[in-house]
Amino acid sequence: MPDGTNPDREGRSLKRVGVIGGVVAIAIVATGIAARSHSQSQLTTWTKDQAVPTVTVIHAKPAAATGALTLPAQLDALQSAPIYARSSGYIRKWFVDIGDDVKPGQLLALIDAPEVDQQLAAARADLQTARANENLAATTAARWETMLAKDAVSKQETDEKKGDLAAKAAVSNAARANVSRLQYQLGYTRLTAPFAGVVTTRSTNVGALVTAGNAAATPLFTVSDISRIRIFVRVPQAYSAQVHPGMTVGLALPEYPGRKFTAEMVRSADAVDVTSGTVLVQLQAANGDRALKPGAFAQATFPISAAGGGAVELPASAMIIGAGGTQVAVLGSDGRVQLKTVTIGHDLGETVQISAGLSAKDNVIDNPPDSLQSGDKVQVRRG
Repeated sequence: MPDGTNPDREGRSLKRVGVIGGVVAIAIVATGIAARSHSQSQLTTWTKDQAVPTVTVIHAKPAAATGALTLPAQLDALQSAPIYARSSGYIRKWFVDIGDDVKPGQLLALIDAPEVDQQLAAARADLQTARANENLAATTAARWETMLAKDAVSKQETDEKKGDLAAKAAVSNAARANVSRLQYQLGYTRLTAPFAGVVTTRSTNVGALVTAGNAAATPLFTVSDISRIRIFVRVPQAYSAQVHPGMTVGLALPEYPGRKFTAEMVRSADAVDVTSGTVLVQLQAANGDRALKPGAFAQATFPISAAGGGAVELPASAMIIGAGGTQVAVLGSDGRVQLKTVTIGHDLGETVQISAGLSAKDNVIDNPPDSLQSGDKVQVRRG
């Protein structure tokens, strides 16, 4: 060759360069795949970590023995009677208004009932006709009895006259009963108070049409006896054994801040309501100054101790209220959640007293996520 180069050596050099280039390209591709696989693994691990919620764990504290149980109470009159119309007609005049004191039998209103008046007049006329027919039948029967004694008439004809008298007497009695019924109904045109009390509602005016027997209608008046007030309280089952008739209970009303009222427990339902888990009890309180009003809400304080030695307190934020009732989320030793149903003994506002279903040793999750279910895996927030 003119330049003195070796073709074989040049070919081997080119082959070596190609092999090295291929190895470098493979190394670059392998490095990219390894980096992508590592990133994918890190992403998978991060996603799994994010899927496990992070929670805060707290412990319940033993409940303090407060010595008193305060519960919401509802006030009601000792007795209350809605007054409806028993005779259809129009209001002629009313004599009392809300807040008026009434006595037993006191006139509340008058109703004009022209239809009943006309029916009564017709019934009295029917009674007069029936009495006249009865008198005539009695005279006829007496005459036929006399003629029968002289064998002037047959016994069959005499019995027919006596039967006619009995039928006319029955018609007369029916007419008399109808007159009495209408007279009694006409008496309902006078609405009177059934007992001593105060008028708490009035829903009628002069000229208003009233219909008898309409139970869905609004009562014309309501008379309530508020000389004493009944108070209804629902006591949680955990405390029901500590309340009994005869015990003195304190009352507090928001419209009288600082003033304390005294009531006496008079009876208990002696049965636990399956829906609320409470026992209905009734208190009574004197109401000479009428400070206690029917329909009002109050706070009743019972002098009892805490709900046993096992009662604990938790922040209200740890409670779960749902279809399963009142529950708390407890963290097990395996890091999984268990939802426990608990019984609230006393709601203290920011904290809740648990009377059953939880102990101070349980790891309770505070502010649990709404989606948390039994068996879910969680991780505890550190620090």
